[in-house]
Amino acid sequence: MIFSELGLGPEVLRAIEEKGYTQPTPIQEQAIPWVLQGRDVLGCAQTGTGKTAGFTLPMIDILASGRARARMPRSLILEPTRELAAQVAESFETYGKHHKLNMALLIGGETFTEQVKKLDRGVDVLIATPGRLIDLFERGNMMLNDIKVLVIDEADRMLDMGFIPDIERIVSLLPKNRQTLFFSATMPPEIRRLADAFLQNPREVTVAPPASPSETVTQAMVLVQEQDKRKALRHLLRTEDVKNAFIFCNRKRDVAVVQKSLEGHGFNAGALHGDMPQHKRTETLELFKRGDITLLVCSDVAARGLDVQGLSHVFNFDVPLHAEDYVHRIGRTGRAGRMGRAFTIAGPEDGKLVAAIARLIKRDIPMIAIDGLESATFEEGEGRRGRFGRGRPPRGGDERRGAEDRPRRDERPRREERAERAERDDRPPRREEREERPERPTERERDRAALSEARREPPRRDRDRRRRRDEDDDDEPVVGFGDHVPAFLLRAARPRPEPSGGDTSQEG
Repeated sequence: MIFSELGLGPEVLRAIEEKGYTQPTPIQEQAIPWVLQGRDVLGCAQTGTGKTAGFTLPMIDILASGRARARMPRSLILEPTRELAAQVAESFETYGKHHKLNMALLIGGETFTEQVKKLDRGVDVLIATPGRLIDLFERGNMMLNDIKVLVIDEADRMLDMGFIPDIERIVSLLPKNRQTLFFSATMPPEIRRLADAFLQNPREVTVAPPASPSETVTQAMVLVQEQDKRKALRHLLRTEDVKNAFIFCNRKRDVAVVQKSLEGHGFNAGALHGDMPQHKRTETLELFKRGDITLLVCSDVAARGLDVQGLSHVFNFDVPLHAEDYVHRIGRTGRAGRMGRAFTIAGPEDGKLVAAIARLIKRDIPMIAIDGLESATFEEGEGRRGRFGRGRPPRGGDERRGAEDRPRRDERPRREERAERAERDDRPPRREEREERPERPTERERDRAALSEARREPPRRDRDRRRRRDEDDDDEPVVGFGDHVPAFLLRAARPRPEPSGGDTSQEG
């Protein structure tokens, strides 16, 4: 089948031809006719199968007739990440260049001013992340009661990122009479429940087993010691014919560490993760797509939906904590029928994670060895998932990855390390680091100690009386008051003067 048999308009077909495509993918072949008929669609297909064009192409034809009003968008596409939203916006610009449709991209990290101006002019296609959409709605910058088509893309990723409550709130603000397109790479029970709540008598389109890797991707795994992982990565980059590659890390802090390490060894590498400012993320991704950056060290923010033409390799510097993320990561290569290669660098503690991936994809990943590096074996026990609980990494990441090729940290207890560090810094150790106090004596032991103390030394009151008695026992005679009369008492009294005037009335 070719695109002209799907019922698309001539303007869209011309844009597809100019892009160089002639035949639709299976998801496009099955979904586009139902979307053009106005039916709700539930699409489930593995990553890299062209789901984005499966809803953008028919939406352009549907929205071609009509006119948008100020602050009242006609369609809404919800994406989990800013990069996915920007990529969908590029698809609309590519396939809708022969139509006069207004489009607005609402994502975080950008100023509100320009986005509000676009809404004021009227928007046919509104592409947004849930958080920024709710912010602008609460500010009164838009109304959602004129939405004709709603698209929820990468629904399983929305679930992983905690956006489902926001999605439910947004859907409650939309008119009931609308067309809803629901696309997801996997279909867990939570996503199925949402689909049943949002869709009305949908047509379900499933073209491949959920969460299955593409057959065009060659997979391999290297098992080395933790401190040798960067050496293994550099070896693979030098021995493989790498045109461009994604290098995935589990933690954001490791993204910067690995990127700086690669730059220090002469590789052209950039970094991409969720904590970067939006303008920096956009700039880095554009440099990678243009070929100015060959290697992009990134977190799982780049694992969903990003389409880089001709990506030759994917390297998992860390084994993903969730098995589904492995499928999405390696799905960045081997797209549109091209061949790709994916390598995973595992450590001894990753046995549980690797086993979960093998169960999901229903096959083992082939192991390869690297000359000059000692091969490791998986440790028995709980592994990382057991240590950190339900696959969550420890806060702050692995300390050993901060500097390469240094010996492992001493395995002494942390309390002793902190006490020694405090002693070096001339500050008292923390309360929990001080020496343990001896056990408190019992009441009987306290009574015995008090009795023996009393026998050795008299009470304080007795000591004071004895001290005063000892001070009074001297040989000097005591001088009484009768033997020592003050001098003023021994002076003779002056005679009393006689009264003058012969007054005898006073005589006695």
